[in-house]
Amino acid sequence: MIYSEKTPQQFHDEQPQETDVLIIGGGIIGVCTAYYLAKKGVSVTLCEKGRVAGEQSSRNWGWIRQQGRDEPEIPLSIEARRLWAQLSKETGEDLGYSATGVYYLAEKHEDLENFEKFVELGRKYDLDTCMISRAQVHEDIKGKEGRWIGGMHTASDGRAEPGQATLGIAKAAQRLGAVICENTAVRTLVKSGGKVVGAVTEQGEIKAGQVMLAGGAWSSLFAANAGIKLPQLSVELTVAATEAVPDVFPANASDNTFAMRRRQDGGYTLALKNNQTHHIGLDSFRFLKQWLPNMAENLKGTSIKPWSPKNYPDSWMQKRRWTGADTTPFEAMRVLNSLPDLKELNVLTHALADRFPQLKGTKLQSAWGGLIDAMPDFLPVIDRAPAQENLHIVTGFSGHGFGIGPSIGRLMADVLTGKPAGHDLSSFAFNRF
Repeated sequence: MIYSEKTPQQFHDEQPQETDVLIIGGGIIGVCTAYYLAKKGVSVTLCEKGRVAGEQSSRNWGWIRQQGRDEPEIPLSIEARRLWAQLSKETGEDLGYSATGVYYLAEKHEDLENFEKFVELGRKYDLDTCMISRAQVHEDIKGKEGRWIGGMHTASDGRAEPGQATLGIAKAAQRLGAVICENTAVRTLVKSGGKVVGAVTEQGEIKAGQVMLAGGAWSSLFAANAGIKLPQLSVELTVAATEAVPDVFPANASDNTFAMRRRQDGGYTLALKNNQTHHIGLDSFRFLKQWLPNMAENLKGTSIKPWSPKNYPDSWMQKRRWTGADTTPFEAMRVLNSLPDLKELNVLTHALADRFPQLKGTKLQSAWGGLIDAMPDFLPVIDRAPAQENLHIVTGFSGHGFGIGPSIGRLMADVLTGKPAGHDLSSFAFNRF
């Protein structure tokens, strides 16, 4: 499903006057946090400006991987893999989860050398990641003979259906007592004595003991209005889904330029790696200092456009300041339904046919764009906001959020109730920039 403002609401809960925890944003991070808080019996309210799972949480690749992660994320990914399997059973919802494995495919010897480095790192965490030979690659993946010279494989990695999974977990959270309000934009924070004590939404004020900002690509704009400088930028990607086709392999795989995932409906999700667009806006200049050290690597394969479409978070004409009495940018664009790059779609179908000649002529069933929230080091912020007691910022997942969403939700449910996170979060500190 491609979400828009016309997509029927799934959640119609009435906003309460007060709640223990208020979550801003109905993506996978916010939804999982609401679920684990509700399991604890904590009063939690999730406010989503448009539709739960409406933006990147339904538009991502659907991969659940430990393989290839930056080291600080590996423990989170290990826990998340375990929790995905658990959630599939305990929620009673079809999340589309299966542990089908992830393959990284080598096209040159340099790729193999990089894979070997990660396999060595993986041993430190007892991952089942291993190198596979050319022969094994072509035994597992019925692609063009000789296309790949070997690869890396993690059998315990898997996949889920993004929008379906996020909605399923949200429904389970609601059954446990979480209040979920769609079409309810949070406008501003309410402070008293230097503490955040609630928020003003378009439905009115709500008191809260703790507030968590998990607004994805909209987080920086919200934070700026609250006086917080969050150096987050966004890149736009194109993804497509094929019609149902023969099963050339049942898992997830990528090489240097192309990625695919088998879908529950018998088709494949396709994307081009390192092929994204950054729309220049005010934040592109405001955060240039933080992004410069790693810009060459982080923006590799990124095309630059001089402006954003109307009402995008960092568009040149975007409203930057407002009060709780004002209509906000979050109400002006309930669901950011970005369009796919038509040139990329043509490249995708050719790439599929090149790697899998037996799938030549496969038609695309649908295509979409997605806006990914990114930080300068491509690691998220998971931290209390500076000088804003009771406010936590959880954003900037740089395309990794769906896979590790359950572990983030679990640990944030602990943090928000005064318990240890169970992980070292120092690499995700706000002040590292």
